[in-house]
Amino acid sequence: MIEGFEKGSLVIVNLVNPKEKFFGVLAALSPAGVTIRAINLDSFDDWIHQIARNEELDLDLMTMFVPLFRVERIFLDEASGSIKSYSQRFLEVVGRSLPDWMG
Repeated sequence: MIEGFEKGSLVIVNLVNPKEKFFGVLAALSPAGVTIRAINLDSFDDWIHQIARNEELDLDLMTMFVPLFRVERIFLDEASGSIKSYSQRFLEVVGRSLPDWMG
């Protein structure tokens, strides 16, 4: 692993070919690629609201391996000034932290 990106870190992964963005939990980072348990950011708001309403989930985290050639950037999920992190948004809407909700 790379310093600051330990297993269990909440991350945002930007991919190319095709362009996609995922938010989730880092499982592994190696020269071959990245393994994450994540959800596409296009589905994030719908997903957290389903959880908050205790609905049956149509959307959920998925475990995936992405080869390194597709990875453009990996960010730690951190707030930036007044812009909340995805984990803060999850906590506000669901009422529990993501790691707590995942068990």
